[in-house]
Amino acid sequence: MPKLKTNKAAKKRYSYTATGKVKRTKSNRRHLLANKTKRQKTTGRVQDAYADKTCEAGIKKLLPYGN
Repeated sequence: MPKLKTNKAAKKRYSYTATGKVKRTKSNRRHLLANKTKRQKTTGRVQDAYADKTCEAGIKKLLPYGN
C-alpha cells in the first residue's frame, strides 16, 4: 500500500488538537486591518476556531497523518 499524500493547501489552513479536533484559522485577519474595528480584530484571533463537524471528515481525508 503506498503512502498517502497530504494536501498542502489543507495543511496550511488546518491543524489537529491533542484530542483530535480540527482547528482552523478564522478569516478576515490577514490585511486591511486599519479599516476594521477593534472588536472585529479581537474576535477574529488567528488560531482559535474549530472546524464544523460536517466538514471534519473531509478535512481528515486531506490530512491523513495528522492524528
